[in-house]
Amino acid sequence: MRITSHSIFVDDQDAAIAFYRDHLGFVVTADFPVGEHRWITLADPENATGTQIVLEPNDHPAVPAFTSALVEDGIPFTSFGVEDVQAEYERLTAQGVVFTQPPTAMGPVITAVLDDTVGNLIQLAQMVEQPS
Repeated sequence: MRITSHSIFVDDQDAAIAFYRDHLGFVVTADFPVGEHRWITLADPENATGTQIVLEPNDHPAVPAFTSALVEDGIPFTSFGVEDVQAEYERLTAQGVVFTQPPTAMGPVITAVLDDTVGNLIQLAQMVEQPS
């Protein structure tokens, strides 16, 4: 068994593509109609056939309350690994990306949290030492 995809609920699929592609650097691997919405996947440009992010419409009745509660409590919906959180923070801040938490050391990891503009907080994480 392996992870093939991870869904992220978004309130605007076009805006989500723009953010995840143009700011975070993921590549669109699929974009086609499925009913009234679209099936949109993105991946790491260095592994476009690896794990996919699915940009899911947030129109299920439970989703807006769930994602809003996470944002209100400052809880990231998911986490992306990076080599250098500080460098990503500086690069993305220069592009106008809003962070709710600057790079912060938390034991064996440094994290920063950004607003993805489509309803979620996303954590960037850099492992600085291997947990024992």
